Amino acid sequence: MNEVKVFTIGFTKKAAEDFFTRLTKAGVKRVIDIRLNNVSQLAGFAKRDDLRYFLKSIAGIDYLHRPDLAPTQEILDAFKKHKGNWSSYERDFLSLLAERGVEKGITPSLLHEACLLCSEDKPIQCHRRLVAEYLRAKWGKMEIIHL
Repeated sequence: MNEVKVFTIGFTKKAAEDFFTRLTKAGVKRVIDIRLNNVSQLAGFAKRDDLRYFLKSIAGIDYLHRPDLAPTQEILDAFKKHKGNWSSYERDFLSLLAERGVEKGITPSLLHEACLLCSEDKPIQCHRRLVAEYLRAKWGKMEIIHL
């Protein structure tokens, strides 16, 4: 495989029709859910079991949950509940990814034509972008497309 193509998407502020249309039009083969908590009632159509069903039924897309690509509750709380700054969150999360050695536990072929899913609307201050960029730095050739 020459270059890995990975997509990212957040479900917040997206209607289900828009969400599933973006995935389908992009040619996504697998959604990799990298949320720590993927069963919250607040997730709506993106609640784990519902999302798995919708992805397969609507678009023939596989679903995989990878909590090892999610921040810890402590990192999340420091940023969201305690109004931490983004640079601290980014530093702590990237250190966690390195500590976990996630680049050894996931293969480029698993990530190719897959979409990293979290809740944040935009990728700029989101861990899905950090995961994709971290893996690109470790593996080399990777195209990252934010849907």
